[in-house]
Amino acid sequence: MIAKIGKGENMWGALTYNQQKVDNENGAVLFTNKIPDLWDRPYSVNFFRKYFEPYLIANNKTEKSVRHISLNPDPDDEVDDSTYREMAQQYMQEMGYANQPYVVFKHTDIDRSHIHIVTTCVQLDGKKIPDNYDHHRSMDACRKLEKQYNLKAANEIKSTNQNLIFKRVDYVKGNIKMQMSSILRHIPKTYNFQSIGAYNALLSQFNITLEEVSGELHGKMKKGMVYFAIDENGKKASHPFKSSLFGKHAGLENIQATIEKSRVEMKNNPSKPILKRTIEAAVSTSNSVDSFKMQLEKQGIATVIRRNEQGRIYGITFIDHTSKSVWNGSQLSKELSANVFNGIWNQREMKPEIIFNNNLPENLLQENTTAQFIAESILEIFDGLFSGLLSSDANSDQEEQIFESQMKKKQRKRRKK
Repeated sequence: MIAKIGKGENMWGALTYNQQKVDNENGAVLFTNKIPDLWDRPYSVNFFRKYFEPYLIANNKTEKSVRHISLNPDPDDEVDDSTYREMAQQYMQEMGYANQPYVVFKHTDIDRSHIHIVTTCVQLDGKKIPDNYDHHRSMDACRKLEKQYNLKAANEIKSTNQNLIFKRVDYVKGNIKMQMSSILRHIPKTYNFQSIGAYNALLSQFNITLEEVSGELHGKMKKGMVYFAIDENGKKASHPFKSSLFGKHAGLENIQATIEKSRVEMKNNPSKPILKRTIEAAVSTSNSVDSFKMQLEKQGIATVIRRNEQGRIYGITFIDHTSKSVWNGSQLSKELSANVFNGIWNQREMKPEIIFNNNLPENLLQENTTAQFIAESILEIFDGLFSGLLSSDANSDQEEQIFESQMKKKQRKRRKK
Protein backbone atom coordinates (compact mmCIF):
# COMPACT_ATOMS: atom_id res chain seq x y z
CA MET A 1 0.00 0.00 0.00
CA ILE A 2 1.22 3.46 -0.87
CA ALA A 3 0.33 6.58 1.13
CA LYS A 4 0.55 10.12 -0.21
CA ILE A 5 0.38 13.10 2.17
CA GLY A 6 -0.66 16.43 0.70
CA LYS A 7 0.00 19.57 2.74
CA GLY A 8 -1.94 22.71 1.81
CA GLU A 9 -3.83 25.73 3.08
CA ASN A 10 -7.23 25.32 1.44
CA MET A 11 -9.57 23.25 3.63
CA TRP A 12 -12.59 24.19 1.51
CA GLY A 13 -10.88 22.92 -1.65
CA ALA A 14 -9.84 19.59 -0.09
CA LEU A 15 -13.36 18.91 1.21
CA THR A 16 -14.98 19.99 -2.05
CA TYR A 17 -12.74 17.73 -4.14
CA ASN A 18 -13.80 14.67 -2.12
CA GLN A 19 -17.44 15.57 -1.54
CA GLN A 20 -17.97 16.03 -5.27
CA LYS A 21 -16.97 12.39 -5.75
CA VAL A 22 -19.72 11.45 -3.29
CA ASP A 23 -22.30 13.78 -4.88
CA ASN A 24 -21.50 12.32 -8.33
CA GLU A 25 -21.92 8.77 -6.98
CA ASN A 26 -18.22 8.05 -7.42
CA GLY A 27 -17.51 7.84 -3.73
CA ALA A 28 -18.84 7.60 -0.20
CA VAL A 29 -18.13 8.91 3.30
CA LEU A 30 -16.86 5.85 5.19
CA PHE A 31 -15.95 7.30 8.56
CA THR A 32 -15.73 10.54 10.53
CA ASN A 33 -13.67 11.21 13.63
CA LYS A 34 -14.82 13.90 16.10
CA ILE A 35 -17.51 14.82 13.54
CA PRO A 36 -21.12 13.59 14.05
CA ASP A 37 -22.57 10.92 11.76
CA LEU A 38 -25.52 12.00 9.63
CA TRP A 39 -28.15 9.36 9.13
CA ASP A 40 -31.12 11.45 8.04
CA ARG A 41 -29.54 13.64 5.34
CA PRO A 42 -26.46 13.76 3.09
CA TYR A 43 -23.19 15.33 4.16
CA SER A 44 -22.05 18.67 2.77
CA VAL A 45 -18.81 20.62 2.57
CA ASN A 46 -20.20 23.31 4.84
CA PHE A 47 -21.23 20.72 7.46
CA PHE A 48 -17.73 19.22 7.59
CA ARG A 49 -16.01 22.57 7.71
CA LYS A 50 -17.86 23.65 10.85
CA TYR A 51 -16.04 20.98 12.82
CA PHE A 52 -12.64 22.05 11.56
CA GLU A 53 -13.38 25.71 12.31
CA PRO A 54 -12.30 25.75 16.01
CA TYR A 55 -8.93 24.25 15.05
CA LEU A 56 -8.37 26.71 12.23
CA ILE A 57 -9.33 29.61 14.50
CA ALA A 58 -6.85 28.41 17.13
CA ASN A 59 -4.05 28.19 14.57
CA ASN A 60 -1.07 30.25 15.73
CA LYS A 61 1.31 30.39 12.78
CA THR A 62 1.03 27.19 10.72
CA GLU A 63 0.79 28.15 7.04
CA LYS A 64 -0.13 24.75 5.59
CA SER A 65 -2.64 23.52 8.14
CA VAL A 66 -4.57 21.10 5.88
CA ARG A 67 -3.61 17.45 5.44
CA HIS A 68 -5.04 15.55 2.48
CA ILE A 69 -3.92 11.90 2.65
CA SER A 70 -4.61 9.06 0.21
CA LEU A 71 -4.14 5.36 1.00
CA ASN A 72 -3.75 3.21 -2.11
CA PRO A 73 -3.73 -0.60 -1.80
CA ASP A 74 -2.27 -2.78 -4.53
CA PRO A 75 -4.69 -3.35 -7.49
CA ASP A 76 -4.91 -7.06 -6.55
CA ASP A 77 -5.93 -6.34 -2.95
CA GLU A 78 -9.65 -6.55 -2.24
CA VAL A 79 -10.46 -4.27 0.67
CA ASP A 80 -14.02 -3.92 1.97
CA ASP A 81 -15.47 -0.84 3.64
CA SER A 82 -15.10 -2.21 7.16
CA THR A 83 -11.41 -2.91 6.61
CA TYR A 84 -10.89 0.54 5.10
CA ARG A 85 -12.38 2.12 8.23
CA GLU A 86 -10.09 0.12 10.51
CA MET A 87 -7.05 0.86 8.35
CA ALA A 88 -7.79 4.58 8.29
CA GLN A 89 -8.19 4.77 12.06
CA GLN A 90 -5.01 2.80 12.68
CA TYR A 91 -3.03 4.87 10.16
CA MET A 92 -4.17 8.13 11.76
CA GLN A 93 -3.31 6.74 15.19
CA GLU A 94 0.21 5.90 13.99
CA MET A 95 0.62 9.37 12.47
CA GLY A 96 -0.49 11.17 15.65
CA TYR A 97 -3.89 12.35 14.39
CA ALA A 98 -6.18 10.16 16.54
CA ASN A 99 -7.54 13.18 18.45
CA GLN A 100 -8.04 15.36 15.38
CA PRO A 101 -11.27 15.73 13.39
CA TYR A 102 -11.01 13.93 10.07
CA VAL A 103 -13.18 12.55 7.29
CA VAL A 104 -12.50 9.31 5.41
CA PHE A 105 -13.76 9.30 1.81
CA LYS A 106 -13.80 6.22 -0.41
CA HIS A 107 -13.30 6.88 -4.13
CA THR A 108 -14.72 4.47 -6.73
CA ASP A 109 -14.18 6.47 -9.91
CA ILE A 110 -11.54 4.05 -11.22
CA ASP A 111 -11.39 0.25 -11.38
CA ARG A 112 -9.86 -0.13 -7.94
CA SER A 113 -11.02 1.71 -4.86
CA HIS A 114 -8.89 3.79 -2.52
CA ILE A 115 -9.48 6.22 0.32
CA HIS A 116 -8.75 9.88 1.00
CA ILE A 117 -8.54 11.41 4.47
CA VAL A 118 -8.97 15.14 5.11
CA THR A 119 -7.81 16.59 8.42
CA THR A 120 -5.83 19.44 9.98
CA CYS A 121 -2.42 19.36 11.68
CA VAL A 122 -3.41 22.19 14.06
CA GLN A 123 -4.57 21.20 17.54
CA LEU A 124 -7.11 23.04 19.68
CA ASP A 125 -4.31 24.78 21.57
CA GLY A 126 -3.10 26.25 18.27
CA LYS A 127 0.05 24.15 18.15
CA LYS A 128 1.06 22.08 15.15
CA ILE A 129 1.35 18.30 15.26
CA PRO A 130 5.06 17.63 14.52
CA ASP A 131 5.58 16.40 10.97
CA ASN A 132 9.37 16.32 10.60
CA TYR A 133 9.44 12.59 9.98
CA ASP A 134 6.06 12.16 8.30
CA HIS A 135 7.38 10.22 5.34
CA HIS A 136 9.22 7.60 7.40
CA ARG A 137 6.36 7.22 9.89
CA SER A 138 3.90 6.88 7.02
CA MET A 139 5.98 4.13 5.40
CA ASP A 140 6.23 2.29 8.73
CA ALA A 141 2.47 2.59 9.24
CA CYS A 142 1.81 1.20 5.75
CA ARG A 143 4.12 -1.78 6.36
CA LYS A 144 2.25 -2.58 9.58
CA LEU A 145 -1.11 -2.38 7.80
CA GLU A 146 0.13 -4.63 4.99
CA LYS A 147 1.10 -7.33 7.49
CA GLN A 148 -1.99 -6.99 9.64
CA TYR A 149 -4.48 -7.12 6.75
CA ASN A 150 -2.46 -9.41 4.47
CA LEU A 151 -2.01 -6.79 1.77
CA LYS A 152 0.61 -6.86 -0.96
CA ALA A 153 3.76 -4.99 -0.05
CA ALA A 154 4.25 -1.79 -2.03
CA ASN A 155 7.18 -1.67 -4.39
CA GLU A 156 8.46 1.57 -2.92
CA ILE A 157 12.04 2.46 -3.76
CA LYS A 158 13.93 3.07 -0.55
CA SER A 159 16.49 5.78 -0.06
CA THR A 160 19.90 4.52 -1.23
CA ASN A 161 23.18 5.91 -2.49
CA GLN A 162 21.26 7.21 -5.53
CA ASN A 163 20.90 10.44 -3.63
CA LEU A 164 24.68 10.78 -3.84
CA ILE A 165 24.83 9.72 -7.49
CA PHE A 166 22.17 12.17 -8.61
CA LYS A 167 23.54 15.34 -7.05
CA ARG A 168 22.72 18.48 -9.04
CA VAL A 169 25.44 19.96 -11.21
CA ASP A 170 26.95 23.12 -9.78
CA TYR A 171 28.68 24.91 -12.64
CA VAL A 172 30.38 27.32 -10.21
CA LYS A 173 32.42 24.48 -8.69
CA GLY A 174 33.99 23.59 -12.02
CA ASN A 175 34.88 20.10 -13.27
CA ILE A 176 31.46 20.07 -14.92
CA LYS A 177 32.11 17.00 -17.04
CA MET A 178 32.74 14.83 -13.97
CA GLN A 179 29.66 16.22 -12.24
CA MET A 180 27.50 15.46 -15.27
CA SER A 181 29.01 12.05 -15.88
CA SER A 182 27.41 10.06 -13.04
CA ILE A 183 24.00 11.56 -13.79
CA LEU A 184 24.03 10.91 -17.54
CA ARG A 185 25.31 7.36 -17.13
CA HIS A 186 22.70 6.29 -14.60
CA ILE A 187 19.56 8.38 -15.22
CA PRO A 188 18.54 6.57 -18.46
CA LYS A 189 18.87 3.22 -16.66
CA THR A 190 16.85 4.38 -13.66
CA TYR A 191 13.92 6.47 -14.97
CA ASN A 192 11.19 5.82 -17.54
CA PHE A 193 10.30 8.61 -19.99
CA GLN A 194 8.41 8.59 -23.28
CA SER A 195 10.00 11.39 -25.30
CA ILE A 196 13.17 13.45 -25.69
CA GLY A 197 11.26 16.39 -24.19
CA ALA A 198 10.39 14.35 -21.09
CA TYR A 199 14.03 13.26 -20.80
CA ASN A 200 15.12 16.89 -21.03
CA ALA A 201 12.59 17.87 -18.33
CA LEU A 202 14.08 15.17 -16.10
CA LEU A 203 17.63 16.40 -16.74
CA SER A 204 16.61 19.95 -15.85
CA GLN A 205 16.11 18.73 -12.27
CA PHE A 206 19.86 18.13 -12.16
CA ASN A 207 20.84 21.39 -13.91
CA ILE A 208 21.49 19.76 -17.28
CA THR A 209 19.90 20.29 -20.69
CA LEU A 210 20.42 18.63 -24.06
CA GLU A 211 20.19 19.54 -27.72
CA GLU A 212 19.86 17.24 -30.69
CA VAL A 213 22.38 17.91 -33.46
CA SER A 214 22.82 16.58 -36.99
CA GLY A 215 25.52 16.85 -39.62
CA GLU A 216 27.22 15.10 -42.47
CA LEU A 217 30.10 12.71 -41.79
CA HIS A 218 31.87 10.90 -44.64
CA GLY A 219 28.97 11.64 -46.92
CA LYS A 220 26.31 10.34 -44.49
CA MET A 221 23.91 12.30 -42.29
CA LYS A 222 24.53 11.65 -38.63
CA LYS A 223 22.39 12.58 -35.62
CA GLY A 224 23.48 12.93 -32.06
CA MET A 225 23.13 14.89 -28.81
CA VAL A 226 25.15 17.40 -26.86
CA TYR A 227 24.71 18.28 -23.19
CA PHE A 228 25.10 21.58 -21.32
CA ALA A 229 25.16 22.55 -17.67
CA ILE A 230 22.53 25.18 -16.84
CA ASP A 231 22.22 27.75 -14.07
CA GLU A 232 19.34 28.30 -11.63
CA ASN A 233 17.43 30.20 -14.34
CA GLY A 234 17.72 27.43 -16.89
CA LYS A 235 20.32 29.28 -18.98
CA LYS A 236 23.31 27.46 -20.47
CA ALA A 237 26.34 27.81 -18.23
CA SER A 238 28.91 25.65 -20.00
CA HIS A 239 30.23 24.74 -23.41
CA PRO A 240 28.59 21.71 -25.11
CA PHE A 241 29.68 18.17 -24.22
CA LYS A 242 29.27 15.41 -26.82
CA SER A 243 27.20 12.48 -25.57
CA SER A 244 30.04 10.09 -26.49
CA LEU A 245 32.08 11.57 -23.64
CA PHE A 246 29.67 9.95 -21.16
CA GLY A 247 29.36 6.51 -22.75
CA LYS A 248 26.70 4.79 -24.80
CA HIS A 249 23.99 5.21 -22.14
CA ALA A 250 23.92 8.97 -22.79
CA GLY A 251 23.84 8.62 -26.59
CA LEU A 252 20.86 9.26 -28.85
CA GLU A 253 20.50 5.63 -29.90
CA ASN A 254 20.26 4.40 -26.32
CA ILE A 255 17.89 7.22 -25.30
CA GLN A 256 15.55 6.36 -28.19
CA ALA A 257 15.64 2.69 -27.15
CA THR A 258 14.84 3.70 -23.57
CA ILE A 259 11.87 5.74 -24.82
CA GLU A 260 10.44 2.76 -26.72
CA LYS A 261 10.92 0.49 -23.71
CA SER A 262 9.36 3.08 -21.40
CA ARG A 263 6.25 3.40 -23.57
CA VAL A 264 5.56 -0.29 -23.03
CA GLU A 265 6.36 -0.32 -19.32
CA MET A 266 4.45 2.87 -18.52
CA LYS A 267 1.29 1.84 -20.37
CA ASN A 268 -0.05 -0.09 -17.37
CA ASN A 269 2.15 1.46 -14.71
CA PRO A 270 0.28 1.12 -11.34
CA SER A 271 1.79 4.42 -10.17
CA LYS A 272 -0.06 6.36 -12.90
CA PRO A 273 -3.52 6.56 -11.24
CA ILE A 274 -1.90 7.34 -7.87
CA LEU A 275 0.12 10.16 -9.40
CA LYS A 276 -2.97 11.46 -11.22
CA ARG A 277 -5.03 11.59 -8.03
CA THR A 278 -2.17 13.19 -6.08
CA ILE A 279 -1.93 15.99 -8.65
CA GLU A 280 -5.71 16.46 -8.66
CA ALA A 281 -5.69 16.78 -4.88
CA ALA A 282 -2.84 19.31 -5.02
CA VAL A 283 -4.85 21.40 -7.50
CA SER A 284 -7.80 21.45 -5.13
CA THR A 285 -5.81 22.44 -2.04
CA SER A 286 -3.38 25.02 -3.45
CA ASN A 287 -4.02 28.65 -4.29
CA SER A 288 -1.05 29.37 -6.54
CA VAL A 289 1.49 27.80 -8.88
CA ASP A 290 4.18 27.95 -6.19
CA SER A 291 2.09 26.27 -3.48
CA PHE A 292 0.98 23.62 -6.01
CA LYS A 293 4.58 22.80 -6.93
CA MET A 294 5.72 22.86 -3.30
CA GLN A 295 2.98 20.48 -2.21
CA LEU A 296 3.92 17.97 -4.92
CA GLU A 297 7.62 18.39 -4.20
CA LYS A 298 7.08 17.29 -0.62
CA GLN A 299 5.61 14.07 -2.01
CA GLY A 300 8.59 13.42 -4.25
CA ILE A 301 7.01 14.84 -7.40
CA ALA A 302 8.77 17.56 -9.39
CA THR A 303 6.84 19.86 -11.75
CA VAL A 304 8.40 21.36 -14.88
CA ILE A 305 6.33 24.13 -16.48
CA ARG A 306 7.10 25.59 -19.90
CA ARG A 307 5.78 29.03 -20.85
CA ASN A 308 6.01 31.11 -24.02
CA GLU A 309 7.13 34.74 -24.13
CA GLN A 310 3.59 35.90 -23.30
CA GLY A 311 3.60 33.77 -20.15
CA ARG A 312 1.14 31.19 -21.46
CA ILE A 313 1.73 27.60 -20.35
CA TYR A 314 2.30 25.34 -23.34
CA GLY A 315 3.79 22.32 -21.56
CA ILE A 316 3.73 20.70 -18.11
CA THR A 317 5.68 17.62 -17.01
CA PHE A 318 5.54 15.69 -13.73
CA ILE A 319 8.53 13.68 -12.47
CA ASP A 320 7.60 11.07 -9.88
CA HIS A 321 10.86 10.28 -8.07
CA THR A 322 9.17 7.46 -6.13
CA SER A 323 8.17 5.38 -9.16
CA LYS A 324 11.04 6.83 -11.24
CA SER A 325 8.70 7.84 -14.07
CA VAL A 326 8.21 11.04 -16.09
CA TRP A 327 4.79 12.06 -17.40
CA ASN A 328 3.45 14.91 -19.48
CA GLY A 329 0.22 16.19 -17.93
CA SER A 330 -1.87 15.13 -20.94
CA GLN A 331 -0.53 11.56 -20.64
CA LEU A 332 -2.06 11.32 -17.17
CA SER A 333 -5.40 12.87 -18.12
CA LYS A 334 -6.84 15.42 -20.52
CA GLU A 335 -7.84 17.41 -17.41
CA LEU A 336 -4.15 17.74 -16.51
CA SER A 337 -3.00 19.15 -19.83
CA ALA A 338 -1.08 22.41 -20.19
CA ASN A 339 -4.13 24.27 -21.52
CA VAL A 340 -6.22 23.29 -18.51
CA PHE A 341 -3.55 24.38 -16.05
CA ASN A 342 -3.19 27.65 -17.92
CA GLY A 343 -6.94 28.19 -17.43
CA ILE A 344 -6.84 27.17 -13.76
CA TRP A 345 -4.14 29.60 -12.74
CA ASN A 346 -5.47 32.43 -14.90
CA GLN A 347 -8.84 31.94 -13.22
CA ARG A 348 -7.30 32.05 -9.76
CA GLU A 349 -5.43 35.24 -10.49
CA MET A 350 -8.69 37.01 -11.43
CA LYS A 351 -10.17 37.29 -7.94
CA PRO A 352 -13.36 39.38 -7.73
CA GLU A 353 -13.80 42.17 -5.22
CA ILE A 354 -15.76 40.98 -2.19
CA ILE A 355 -18.52 43.27 -0.85
CA PHE A 356 -19.90 42.44 2.59
CA ASN A 357 -23.37 43.47 3.68
CA ASN A 358 -22.90 44.10 7.37
CA ASN A 359 -26.64 44.56 7.88
CA LEU A 360 -27.30 40.88 7.26
CA PRO A 361 -27.08 38.44 10.17
CA GLU A 362 -23.85 36.46 10.07
CA ASN A 363 -25.56 33.07 9.72
CA LEU A 364 -27.82 34.32 6.90
CA LEU A 365 -24.82 35.77 5.07
CA GLN A 366 -23.07 32.41 5.25
CA GLU A 367 -26.17 30.50 4.04
CA ASN A 368 -26.69 32.86 1.09
CA THR A 369 -23.04 32.67 0.09
CA THR A 370 -23.06 28.87 0.32
CA ALA A 371 -26.20 28.64 -1.80
CA GLN A 372 -24.64 30.96 -4.38
CA PHE A 373 -21.47 28.86 -4.34
CA ILE A 374 -23.38 25.61 -4.98
CA ALA A 375 -25.50 27.16 -7.72
CA GLU A 376 -22.59 28.68 -9.58
CA SER A 377 -20.32 25.65 -9.15
CA ILE A 378 -22.31 23.70 -11.74
CA LEU A 379 -21.24 26.06 -14.54
CA GLU A 380 -19.07 24.13 -16.95
CA ILE A 381 -15.97 26.20 -17.53
CA PHE A 382 -13.77 23.16 -18.08
CA ASP A 383 -14.79 19.72 -19.34
CA GLY A 384 -14.02 16.60 -17.36
CA LEU A 385 -13.21 15.81 -13.79
CA PHE A 386 -12.57 19.36 -12.57
CA SER A 387 -15.65 20.95 -14.19
CA GLY A 388 -17.47 21.65 -10.92
CA LEU A 389 -14.41 22.31 -8.84
CA LEU A 390 -12.69 24.70 -11.20
CA SER A 391 -15.76 26.70 -12.18
CA SER A 392 -16.57 27.26 -8.53
CA ASP A 393 -13.12 28.58 -7.69
CA ALA A 394 -14.02 32.26 -7.51
CA ASN A 395 -16.97 31.45 -5.26
CA SER A 396 -14.74 29.17 -3.20
CA ASP A 397 -12.45 32.17 -2.67
CA GLN A 398 -15.49 34.18 -1.54
CA GLU A 399 -16.44 31.46 0.92
CA GLU A 400 -12.91 31.28 2.27
CA GLN A 401 -12.71 35.07 2.68
CA ILE A 402 -16.06 35.18 4.49
CA PHE A 403 -14.89 32.34 6.72
CA GLU A 404 -11.65 34.23 7.45
CA SER A 405 -13.64 37.36 8.29
CA GLN A 406 -15.81 35.39 10.72
CA MET A 407 -12.74 33.98 12.44
CA LYS A 408 -11.23 37.45 12.85
CA LYS A 409 -14.49 38.71 14.41
CA LYS A 410 -14.43 35.88 16.93
CA GLN A 411 -10.80 36.54 17.77
CA ARG A 412 -11.60 40.26 18.40
CA LYS A 413 -14.47 39.26 20.69
CA ARG A 414 -12.12 37.02 22.67
CA ARG A 415 -9.62 39.85 23.15
CA LYS A 416 -12.38 42.19 24.44
CA LYS A 417 -13.33 39.64 27.07
